[in-house]
Amino acid sequence: MIAITGTPGTGKSTVAEILRKRGYVVLSVNEIAEKFGCVEGEEEGVKIIDLECLGKIEVNADFVEGHLSHHLNAEAVIVLRCRPDVLYKRLVEKGWSEEKIRENVEAELIDYILVEALEKHENVHEIDTTNLTPEEVADKIEEILKGKKYPPGNIDWISELSDNIDKYIRKL
Repeated sequence: MIAITGTPGTGKSTVAEILRKRGYVVLSVNEIAEKFGCVEGEEEGVKIIDLECLGKIEVNADFVEGHLSHHLNAEAVIVLRCRPDVLYKRLVEKGWSEEKIRENVEAELIDYILVEALEKHENVHEIDTTNLTPEEVADKIEEILKGKKYPPGNIDWISELSDNIDKYIRKL
């Protein structure tokens, strides 16, 4: 099983649907967490998931998508990334609150999910979805299945956005 993870808004669900249409078995990490009793509650409409519980689950699927999927026992992890200014616009379009948008954009800026994935897994790939169509992202994921590498560490949003970072972070 390969985990498809990333900050909300990077394209995980859209790419997962394309992969399903291409014949792959793709599950949602939230559905898995519910099925195996790893949901501890809910806060502001968001499920609180026990990550230790999640890490004990063996999943029989080609892919599991979701921003916590890298906490599963995966053969490989694909972290989808998106330039923070573009991610900000995507989350605004989804109707998210300003606080949740900034929280997630900050996580993207500091590579939060990538760092978590690298702490738990050896086989981690990183794909910048900013200027790709969902179909192109799905194509890159299929390339990974065939052995192509998209090694982590090539994306540096802080350097790229240097003078404009203040627009996207929360003020303390």
